[in-house]
Amino acid sequence: MLSLSKTLAALLLCGAASLAQAAETAICYNCPPEWADWGTQLKAIADSTGVQVPLDNKNSGQALAQIVAEQAAPVADVVYYGVTFGLQAQKAGVVDTYKPKHWDEIPAGLKDPEGHWFAIHSGTLGIMVNVDALGGLPVPQSWADLLKPEYKGMVGYLDPSSAFVGYVSAVAINQAMGGTLDNFGPAIDYFQKLAKNSPIVPKQTAYARVLSGELPILVDYDFNAYRARYKDKANVAFVIPKEGTIGVPYVMSMVAKAPHRANAEKVLDFVLSDEGQALWAKAYLRPVRSKMPAEVAAQFLPDSDYARAGVVDYQHMAAVQEAFAARYLREVK
Repeated sequence: MLSLSKTLAALLLCGAASLAQAAETAICYNCPPEWADWGTQLKAIADSTGVQVPLDNKNSGQALAQIVAEQAAPVADVVYYGVTFGLQAQKAGVVDTYKPKHWDEIPAGLKDPEGHWFAIHSGTLGIMVNVDALGGLPVPQSWADLLKPEYKGMVGYLDPSSAFVGYVSAVAINQAMGGTLDNFGPAIDYFQKLAKNSPIVPKQTAYARVLSGELPILVDYDFNAYRARYKDKANVAFVIPKEGTIGVPYVMSMVAKAPHRANAEKVLDFVLSDEGQALWAKAYLRPVRSKMPAEVAAQFLPDSDYARAGVVDYQHMAAVQEAFAARYLREVK
């Protein structure tokens, strides 16, 4: 009988511990460890706050689609995505308001005034190249270069109808080719030409595939290329195309009716904290509320290259995103 009592007591203690552990969880949609060094950020969140955030390999579009599908019974607590998806989530009514610590230090154009979304960092789009995997070919220097037959089967870009970086690619190429947010004809024409060059078009981050050499050329952000070069010691180059490109912010939101609201607040506070922002900077992202450390900035391309990177009206970019995605699927994919 005593043994049974001890067993029951042990089971109760294990159950209580499990419940306590579950209570210290926050679910983030679209926090992939290989993207923007989320793996390091999530470990720091756990070490600093005690909140465990499971890894999640969705892209921005998949994350938004899932929180919309689950809005009657939410699973996620927070979500990370490109700014246009944050604007769409706000419009869909699936995110709540929250103004984290250091809110006042976020520039006005990089947050919703009520707190439905706010930027945590930004990046500049360009061409990430595994030089060793080119087989002696020159590193491409322009969007036009990617259309050359010698790069057939070597070029990748993320799906513009689903992944935010894919849509950014379409906007950047379109702007560079003379289009506007109301005229995506140049981008559609470009992707149709690129389709003849047998591109690889994944939905999720292809960082590991570039490092392995499986995908020699990827349209991606500067922060992933610099991380590959300086942290993973790969022979990777980053190119800001001669025709120009754009820079964009990534944002986070509190999911409406978040199941673990208190833990979610700790996560959102941390990504904007001094420690969180320093980790983004070390991962070569431009933190939203602090300057890039000089030793990290020195590893970036020169300012003269970044002069070719502009910005666009993100509200307008969000408003035309669904129409572009439908056209891309209809005319390119």
